[in-house]
Amino acid sequence: MHSIEEIRSGLERGQFHQELSRIYGDQAPRAAGRFLALLDGFCAFYGASKDTRVCLFSTPGRTEIGGNHTDHQLGCTLAAGVDIDTIACAAPTGGSTIRVKSEHHRLAEIDLMRLSPAAGEAGHSPALVRGVAARIAELGYAVGGFDAYTTTQVLRGSGLSSSATFEVMTATILNHLFCGSALTAPALAEVAQYAENVYFGKPCGLTDQMACAAGGVISLDFAGTDVPRVEHLPFDLAAAGYAMCIVDSGVSHAGLKAEYAAIPEEMAAVARFFGRQVLSQVSPDRFYQNLAAARRACGDRAVLRAHHFYIDDACARQECAAIAGGDMDAFLEAVNRSGRSSYMYLQNVSTYQDPRDQGLAVLLAYAEQLLKGRGACRVHGGGFAGTIQVFLPREDCGDFIAAMEGLTGEGSCHLLSFRSTGTCCVIP
Repeated sequence: MHSIEEIRSGLERGQFHQELSRIYGDQAPRAAGRFLALLDGFCAFYGASKDTRVCLFSTPGRTEIGGNHTDHQLGCTLAAGVDIDTIACAAPTGGSTIRVKSEHHRLAEIDLMRLSPAAGEAGHSPALVRGVAARIAELGYAVGGFDAYTTTQVLRGSGLSSSATFEVMTATILNHLFCGSALTAPALAEVAQYAENVYFGKPCGLTDQMACAAGGVISLDFAGTDVPRVEHLPFDLAAAGYAMCIVDSGVSHAGLKAEYAAIPEEMAAVARFFGRQVLSQVSPDRFYQNLAAARRACGDRAVLRAHHFYIDDACARQECAAIAGGDMDAFLEAVNRSGRSSYMYLQNVSTYQDPRDQGLAVLLAYAEQLLKGRGACRVHGGGFAGTIQVFLPREDCGDFIAAMEGLTGEGSCHLLSFRSTGTCCVIP
């Protein structure tokens, strides 16, 4: 572990260029500037001296490419870490308190002597910190107090998993400072998911956390295993002549907890009708042969969402095969099919609480109009609000962004690349 002064001097003189280049490539000098500002924030908030010994961390945001709401039914998903991240400066304190201050957000502070869920904490960042620490302790690892300061490029409510990034970052800090880095990427992802499910109160699968922890483009197959089968796929969008654009609708996720919870609940209800816990345990043939009875028992929306599961589980697998085979046309076709299924059957593009408010639907309609068949678009992440995902030829990016931001506002379009490295300690 280095002192703040040693790290500051090293960043200014380019001493850590190799460590930064491994993650940020030719953007390493810009990353050095971000970490210098991070050190300033840590010192200002905690009153740390230049001799305080700290570590610097980075956790990427993530993009879901295929398998919209299929992970909690133990299906297949396709996701990737992206080149925007949350960075943290952390120092062990020798005490039993964890304090995490995120720039522009309130301090999250928990006592390690009280790791049970706290009343009124669900839905707030302290619950995530407490849940991560509790789960690591349950697994038999040491936990200890630390101070951390974070800044992030990952937009809240963007479908790029700001919450998963925060959870995985917290787990990574504890893993490095107190566990001898014994927890693997899948283990860190499971710890983060546990915190979000049990302490934060949001039901979710493992895809978001796994992509943040592992980095790269990854296929996750949850069927029939205690942990998902993870395969890294080499996928160079730029070499294929394409780019990925995330378009922010500006529609907030606030108040949508019930909408998100209803998706796994309804899918699971259909599975239970067939005597199973999740839909991957029910064959498509059996589902369609008993569709009328399932509809009477579970309702129309539930069977439509189950129908989506079978479609998008297949789409995710087709996308993986297309990537492996270098078939960009097949990949784009599967992405579009996935998007249509989410829109029509999963029904997570609009909430319909107010029929006048259908921001994602408008973005998808306009994106299709602008693409003119040269690309693909779909709802991104959990849905109902947030963002859409667009794959388009690189030469079309300028015109597409200019036109789309004429509708959505300047700065709403984000061209992202895949990041090969997952969560890590950048400077130990």
